[in-house]
Amino acid sequence: MAYTPKILCFAGSLRNDSFNKKLVKIAMAGAKEAGADVTYVDLKDFPLAVYDGDVEAEQGIPENGMKLKELLLANQGILIACPEYNSSISAALKNAIDWASRPAKGEGPLACFKGKIAGLMSASPGALGGLRGLVTVRSILENIGVMVVTEQVSVSQAAQAFNADFSALLDEKKDASVRKIGARVAEVTSKLFAEEQSLQKSGSR
Repeated sequence: MAYTPKILCFAGSLRNDSFNKKLVKIAMAGAKEAGADVTYVDLKDFPLAVYDGDVEAEQGIPENGMKLKELLLANQGILIACPEYNSSISAALKNAIDWASRPAKGEGPLACFKGKIAGLMSASPGALGGLRGLVTVRSILENIGVMVVTEQVSVSQAAQAFNADFSALLDEKKDASVRKIGARVAEVTSKLFAEEQSLQKSGSR
């Protein structure tokens, strides 16, 4: 891989034993195997009050919101495992996106999302594996300038889906598909950003 992409990996769940936290680490392993520089973060380490425009106007973006923005700005790709809450996106994930989307002083709108490459997956104890929530997450990300790869995986009956140490899915085909999402984001990100760098160099001559 000519260009080493940097990929940020996290789940939209706060629960310590979240199946989605376990799932995104499998995709992360796929990205790493494909040559990416990967970073895992836990949204629980970045507690944020619900987005409030008045708070932003009076106090600016909170410290944890800025930390998330800086992480997103430092990475070209994103892997997100998305829990489904009441057939939609989790409040923690939506709130993190809302705060990170706010422009810092001198920054353009949606600076930490525009042009990024994302891969999505989900896990749920239910029969659909969180599939309905992925529709909403994909729509939000694409509307704020993120290119979401077409590949996605939903893991149903998640309590019985992982091996003993949660390093893989018992269903080998599904495990390979999750790893492929990580690899796909790494490959697309590498190609696009390598081309962008090449064009920038050509333009500076």
